[in-house]
Amino acid sequence: MPAAYIIVDMQIADMEQYKQYMASAPAAVAAAGGEYLVRGGRFEALEGDWQPQRMAMLKFPSYDAAKAFYDGEQYRAARAKRVGTTKFFNMILVEGVPAPV
Repeated sequence: MPAAYIIVDMQIADMEQYKQYMASAPAAVAAAGGEYLVRGGRFEALEGDWQPQRMAMLKFPSYDAAKAFYDGEQYRAARAKRVGTTKFFNMILVEGVPAPV
């Protein structure tokens, strides 16, 4: 079963309030078997017109595990803390490639 990835591009408008989300989201990620691969940090667009603001990338053991994380009570509570803290918050879920045989 291939891993799954959640990729986020966001622009934070209220960092002080956003810190509440940042403090609660990692526990929800870990509880669902996920891990952060990227959370902020340096980046640059290498091709195309995309100009992301702040990136995050999470890895989960499967697509279903990532969906369970997103829909789960613990992450819903974390998301509630994020309301009104960003100018935009774009999140996608994508399935990885199967492990080689």
